[in-house]
Amino acid sequence: MEVRGKMSEKKVTVAEFRKTIATSLGTAFGIVIGMIWTNVVLGAFSTAGISLTTIGATWFEWFYFVIVAVIVTIICVLAIVFIGKWGGKK
Repeated sequence: MEVRGKMSEKKVTVAEFRKTIATSLGTAFGIVIGMIWTNVVLGAFSTAGISLTTIGATWFEWFYFVIVAVIVTIICVLAIVFIGKWGGKK
């Protein structure tokens, strides 16, 4: 005797796929932001004479690094917003 139960087949919709991809990319960009700001803070310690890393030999170099971090942050936040809107489409 063969007994067959109902198998629930859940099909992945395009909206669910986009939402998952958008969430993953948003997380990845957030990690990039965190990594660059970690280096900015470590560079400030190094520039102040507290040797934690080799980044930031002068205050000018550290300030330049801060500017780069701000630009990367803005780009990543814009990408997160754009991808979030894309992922929310049905």
